[in-house]
Amino acid sequence: MNGRVFVIGLGLIGGSLALSIKNNHPHCTIIGFDIAEKNKKLGKMLGVIDDCVDTLEAGAEEADLIIIATPVRQAEMMIEKLAQMPLKNDVLVTDVGSTKGKVVEKSRLLQEKGITFIGGHPMAGSHKSGVSASKALLFENAFYLLTPEETVDKNSVQLLMNWLSGTRAKFLVVSPEEHDLLTGVISHLPHIVAASLVHQADDVAKSNELVTRLAAGGFRDITRIASSSPAMWRDILLHNKTVLLELLDKWTNEMEKVKSLIKTEEADEIFDYFQVAKNVRDELPQNQKGAIPAFYDLYVDVPDYPGIISEVTGFLAKEKISITNIRIIETREEIYGVLVISFQTEEDRKRAQACIAAYSTYETSIG
Repeated sequence: MNGRVFVIGLGLIGGSLALSIKNNHPHCTIIGFDIAEKNKKLGKMLGVIDDCVDTLEAGAEEADLIIIATPVRQAEMMIEKLAQMPLKNDVLVTDVGSTKGKVVEKSRLLQEKGITFIGGHPMAGSHKSGVSASKALLFENAFYLLTPEETVDKNSVQLLMNWLSGTRAKFLVVSPEEHDLLTGVISHLPHIVAASLVHQADDVAKSNELVTRLAAGGFRDITRIASSSPAMWRDILLHNKTVLLELLDKWTNEMEKVKSLIKTEEADEIFDYFQVAKNVRDELPQNQKGAIPAFYDLYVDVPDYPGIISEVTGFLAKEKISITNIRIIETREEIYGVLVISFQTEEDRKRAQACIAAYSTYETSIG
């Protein structure tokens, strides 16, 4: 592919898309724009983009592909501004937002001027953020949802896939409405539930300090997603309002059902409830990227003495294995504890397990 690609928003997603396009289409030019001057300078210095511009007009008017890599609220504003510019007739415009209904509706401002807009959502992320964390293969084997309206020509969809082929993602074409339902079920509602569990624990902790101490283990793990950006989730909930209100009604009914089973002590029904959930959960695809970034944890049995964390991480550093998080649990003086190390990929976890086995006698497990 030849041409000029304009990336609006130089964060993790925008930067990673820029790198994947640049690596796969070396003859194209990548131009970047960000409201933060430091992001533009850093993106250019790191080679994520070829050049940067100070205004949207300077980057957009000659672009063959425009990628809006901003939060969903900003994406709507960017579309409004782009609709007022003299863009090339054959330019493709896409975004990366987690909701599609309102963004696609706003994109009709572009369509009225003959400009093709195809909604996009690369379903991958990282524990790191910012343009410095950009990776060309961040989206490898991840699902990349495209949400063209029915009026969009199929050749345009294929052209966008060609531009994005360097991501090595798995493209799925769905309607904007289907997209918002799917992500509502498997991503948006779980984030609400995780946040509500944290709120409930915090409320009880006000009268019982043991809650906070005990929550350091499994509770902290199952509510990890509650640590996501509050600003991002505010926007997502407001943009996917209709879907989430329906899902929350269903969730309320589900909890009432469980409440009734407990109240009437329906032992067999309670068992069946958890058995069905276990069966469904156990049949979910493994080692595959989905809407919520997976956490690949490695548990290492280690003695509790000063320097143990630096010792183990030193092993990994020798083999250039990156970690995303590390913590130590269940430690008491003079006995073994558990070091929990998180990795971004299953491959990194396997390499780490082999590395620790090679450098020490510490036992490891993945669950």
